[in-house]
Amino acid sequence: MIVELLQQKKLIFKSLKPIDIKALKSRKKISIYLGVDLQKYYACIIHIKKKSRILKKEAEELMVLHGRLERYNDSAIKKKYIYIEAPLCSKAKALLAEKGWVVWVKKA
Repeated sequence: MIVELLQQKKLIFKSLKPIDIKALKSRKKISIYLGVDLQKYYACIIHIKKKSRILKKEAEELMVLHGRLERYNDSAIKKKYIYIEAPLCSKAKALLAEKGWVVWVKKA
C-alpha cells in the first residue's frame, strides 16, 4: 500500500525496507520505512493509521524517532515523509512542515 502511495506522488526509490520499530526502542503502532532515492539520498517514510487525533506532542515524538533512525542507520536522512490516516491537529501539521517533513493526510 505504501508503494502505491509513493507511485501516486511520483517518488521512486532504489530500495525501500521496513524498519522494526522495536529496534528504535519504541512501542508506537506505526510503520517506518527507510528508502534510498535515485540521487542516493536516504528517505524516511512513516505511516500512521489510528482513530485518535495526532497532537503536537506526538509530532515531537515522531521527530525523536527520526533522530533514532539516523543513529540506527548511522547516516543522515535528508528526506522525511509522513503519511497519516488519522485526524491531525493543525499545530502538529505546522510543526512537521516547519521541520521539513512532507505531510500527506488521507481524507476520511
